[in-house]
Amino acid sequence: MPANPTPETVTALLPEIAELVVSALNLEIAAGTIDPDAPLYGDGLGLDSIDILELALEVSRRYGLQLRSDDANNESIFRSLRSLAAHVAAHRTV
Repeated sequence: MPANPTPETVTALLPEIAELVVSALNLEIAAGTIDPDAPLYGDGLGLDSIDILELALEVSRRYGLQLRSDDANNESIFRSLRSLAAHVAAHRTV
């Protein structure tokens, strides 16, 4: 059963997840400039479906959790940096 992460745990994970996003996608922005509540997809950070797929693969590798392309929760998981960090905090095995 997944853990229920505290807001502090999620906030502490945000810089690490932001760095992962920047490095996995070779973005030319500083990780610290990513608004944790801005959308990752489309408006906001401007990622497309291929970017999200690459990010999902890297998150899966780094944190030992499975992100599947057919998961009905993907829209909420990848809504923002904060929602992705919360999912990682709740489901990580590494």
